[in-house]
Amino acid sequence: MNHYETVFILNPVLSDVQVKEAVQKFEDYLVSKGAEMIYKEDWGLKKLAYPIQKKKSGFYHLFEFKLAGVNLAAFELEFRRDDSIMRYLTVKLDKHAAAWAEKRKERVKSAKK
Repeated sequence: MNHYETVFILNPVLSDVQVKEAVQKFEDYLVSKGAEMIYKEDWGLKKLAYPIQKKKSGFYHLFEFKLAGVNLAAFELEFRRDDSIMRYLTVKLDKHAAAWAEKRKERVKSAKK
């Protein structure tokens, strides 16, 4: 099982309920394919660097998970099929990137306290 991190941007015209449903849908899909969810984070509504589909903002979400490489293509296909997803990026984490992600999670936890 490989260690991955995916950031995706949801359409800003969605309601809070629709955003939560979309995020839950992708999380459930990963779990159904045998993924181990390590961490997920909601970054909220952010301004985009450049317009995408004539939109200037989007809801950002991050998933960190472990998944067999053969199932990753099917996961990304689900992103391409969903109209609410504006962009996504999946990165395979090596040991250095995984260590950095762990430090980032600790910073986020300490900032919330």
